[in-house]
Amino acid sequence: MTRYETIEAPGAQPASPGFVPRDDEEELPRLLLRPCFPVDGEILLIAGFDAFDRLLCLERAESDRAGRCIVPPPVWRAALETKPAQIVMAHNHPSGIARPSDADLAATRESTRFLALLGVTLSDHMIFTADGHFSFWRAGLL
Repeated sequence: MTRYETIEAPGAQPASPGFVPRDDEEELPRLLLRPCFPVDGEILLIAGFDAFDRLLCLERAESDRAGRCIVPPPVWRAALETKPAQIVMAHNHPSGIARPSDADLAATRESTRFLALLGVTLSDHMIFTADGHFSFWRAGLL
């Protein structure tokens, strides 16, 4: 994944670190991930890639009754059976607020540690809204 600067309109508030406006999204979030998210419900996607950045799997987990996305063991199992070199996690916030919650931060830390034990890299965790997405990688949180 490549880094780039966000261009802001004069007088606009500075963009939060890690936020990518929808018009500036790269192909992975724009073409593969964004179309998978419903407008009204929260889901989580796990995308597994090999060492050559080829997609191996795209697994989906529904949110629980409290609106939180957790990765159930069968979803991890299905993703890890493809033997990915790296994983991208992504979920949406129908509220329109792309900022990660404490639960999002904790889930990212736990997933990073869990995957590292298996020799798999968590290369990003993205939170999608209608206006763009927040990237843990871009924010320096991975």
